Parts: sequence; structure tokens; C-alpha cells
Amino acid sequence: MNYRHAYHAGNFADVLKHTVLLALLESLQAKPAPFCYLDTHAGSGSYALDSVEAGKTLEYLDGIAHLLGVEGLPPLLARYRDYVLEGTASGTPLRHYPGSPLLAARLLRPGDQAQLCELHPEEAARLRTALAHDPRLHVHQRDGYTALKALLPPVQKRGMVLIDPPYELQEAEYAIIGKALKAALQRWPNGIYAVWYPIKLRSEVQPFLRAMGQLPCKRVLRAEILVHAANTPLRLNGAGMVVLNAPWDLDLRLRAAMAALARLLAQGDAASWQLDWLRSDTPAPPHR
Repeated sequence: MNYRHAYHAGNFADVLKHTVLLALLESLQAKPAPFCYLDTHAGSGSYALDSVEAGKTLEYLDGIAHLLGVEGLPPLLARYRDYVLEGTASGTPLRHYPGSPLLAARLLRPGDQAQLCELHPEEAARLRTALAHDPRLHVHQRDGYTALKALLPPVQKRGMVLIDPPYELQEAEYAIIGKALKAALQRWPNGIYAVWYPIKLRSEVQPFLRAMGQLPCKRVLRAEILVHAANTPLRLNGAGMVVLNAPWDLDLRLRAAMAALARLLAQGDAASWQLDWLRSDTPAPPHR
């Protein structure tokens, strides 16, 4: 409950997370049947980059700022940047960064729906205010993990869940995620589940990824970016997304964007990217 995303909005981890989220939502759009988007840790929806919080860390300068004004971005990254800049007048600085709920809202069609969970009362109130005009979006002030029991399976029968917790207690959070996913897969075995995770030490992440690859689903894709070597717990060295029941072509959708992000967001010579199947009925070679 001490975590505030306002300090970190638009950083390199957000850029990765929202690029993968956009690819998943576009994949769901490819079929005409309506879908549901469920966010377990939705936040407040929009973050002011000129706020006191953002000004204390300036993390967006090593994140979304590196994509602004860049020519020749891969199409997926260019679309992501356009969504971020929506509402920003040409020639003016980016002042607000949209969180996952706002990005999803811009991609939902008339028959689609979003269920957005946020436990913190102030954040939930801001989210309700930001989205009050849109009847497709439903904000729940409640724990997102327990909400999975009540909200799954969705009426639409297809869609995705985004799990993006603060990881204040990292190893404990991994265990909570694993338990929640096992229960969710029993209730909604065909749903897509995307989980964001931080990378400080590689050894801390590997057990979690092995557990994700062993869950009862068709495919598990891992997408990671390191901006530093993963050799110290004192800073965020990288971030990843693991996607359960990933669309079969998600790696193809992400490949060019991942390579570009690793180059644009690098903060040292050890920057790298990884995109591979941890579980797949049609495995493909890893991409680094």
C-alpha cells in the first residue's frame, strides 16, 4: 500500500509492459466477437509527468522520452507512441502518461468491456473520475487477486487479464501470483493472462518463470528487456512480461519492437532483450 506508480510512470518498464499490452489487445481485436479486459492493479489511470512525484525520479526520461521524435520505429512501437501522445498538441511536451486502463479504453470496441480493480481508495477514486464517461469500463475498489474469483469467467468468454502488482515483497508476490493463476485457469482456462515482473537479480526471477512454464495452459511466452546487467538488487535492472495462453504469433508481433526497445532504452553496455516460449505446442527458437 506504500507504492505509488506516479513516481515511476512512463519508465522503461512501463514502455515494455504497454507495448506487450497493445500487441495483446490488437490480437483480440482481430476477431469480431467481444472481449473482456481485466486489470488486477489498475492504478489511477493517468499520471502527470510534471507532478512532484514524477519530478523526484524523472524515470520517464529513461523510458517513454526515448521514443518521442524517433523516426522509423517498428509499427507496433509507433502505434503505442501515438496512443501515449493522444491529446498532446504537436510541438508541446508530453505532460501526462496513460496507465494501462486508459490504453485499454482506447482499444475497446462498443461491445467490449473492462473490469478495473484498484485497492487504494484514492487511486480508485481518481480512476473512476477519469473513466466516468465510459459505460464499458467498470472500476472496483477491491483486491485484484480475490476479484478474479468473482469476475472470471467473463460474460464475453474471451479476453485477457493483466496482473501488474507493485512487488513490495517480491518473493511473496510471486507465490501469490502463482496461486491466483492456478485458480483463475480453473475458472477460465482459455483466458490470456499477462504478468509483469521486475528484474534485479536473475536468480530471483528464474524460479518464478519455471513455475509459470508449468501451469496448465497451451503456451507461455516470456518477453524481457534488461537496461543493465541483472547483477544487483539495489536497482531495477530490467523488466519482463510473461503471457499465459499467448496468441500463437505474439512473438512475431513483438520481435521488431523488442529489438528496438533494447536499443533505445539501454542504459549501459549490458542491455539486452529476450523473447522465447517457456511452454508451447509449437516451440520456436529464442530471440535475443
